[in-house]
Amino acid sequence: MNTRANDGSERRGGRAGRQGGPGGRPRREGRPGTSGRDTVHGMDLTTDPGRDSLVDVPGGIRLQKVLAAAGVGSRRHCEELIGEGRVEVDGEIVRRYGARVDPDHQIIKVDGRRIPSRQDLVYLALNKPAGVLTTMSDDRGRPTISDFLGDRAERLFHVGRLDYDTEGLMLLTNDGELAHRLAHPRYGVAKTYLADVAAPLPRDLERRLITGIELEDGVASADKFRVVEQAGSRALVEITLHEGRKHIVRRLLAEAGHPVSRLVRTRVGPVTLGNLRPGTTRALTTREIGELYAAVGL
Repeated sequence: MNTRANDGSERRGGRAGRQGGPGGRPRREGRPGTSGRDTVHGMDLTTDPGRDSLVDVPGGIRLQKVLAAAGVGSRRHCEELIGEGRVEVDGEIVRRYGARVDPDHQIIKVDGRRIPSRQDLVYLALNKPAGVLTTMSDDRGRPTISDFLGDRAERLFHVGRLDYDTEGLMLLTNDGELAHRLAHPRYGVAKTYLADVAAPLPRDLERRLITGIELEDGVASADKFRVVEQAGSRALVEITLHEGRKHIVRRLLAEAGHPVSRLVRTRVGPVTLGNLRPGTTRALTTREIGELYAAVGL
């Protein structure tokens, strides 16, 4: 009897020793990322086949590491997202935080929004000053947007163009498919501008712009229009449209009788200019990149 009791206590003690944390306290089972890293409510998230059917990529990278590298959050937070069923790989919800994936070829989403999983891709916002060409080089030595990018090794594409005298938000990336779709009229990504125009403004200007105005190459129209302020002979207006024809904002407002003296682009799809200083860049956030993917169906 004593031997069996001792054996039982030793077994219980050994078990506690294996589960114990500092000071012999029991290790707590909980969400991924807590001290019970491998189990949630007694289920092994790393190996339990009932959690999902995604096949691990040989030599792949652990899913939570990919998420963390993409800026989703800390490794622990990413493990929690996986355990809560909020992460998809190639359309399948993955609940094993030890799942191994190929971030270069698989599509990974969090809460239905794709994340930028490839580490070689760059996504930048630039506040282009006036008097700068939307090109990477100029044989006449004029200022170009490349002058504001530093010595970057990547070959970046500019998403669409801004006129020489137009200021504001430009997107640059080496993600060729995203750049192509953002610039293609088929996807109708909206762009918003602030324009300094001649005043006074007639009451029916908003209606005319949204209904459409005939230009030499066809009818053009605004999606939204509002007067920000009006004083004397000048007014500041905000106009949103999804067209990309050359000089479209200037031509549209001029045809309506209100030539533009200054034009600043403040938004491209979900990305805003914010307080970015002229001539400076910033990296897009993971959320912004995911919203750009969603805007063009990627």
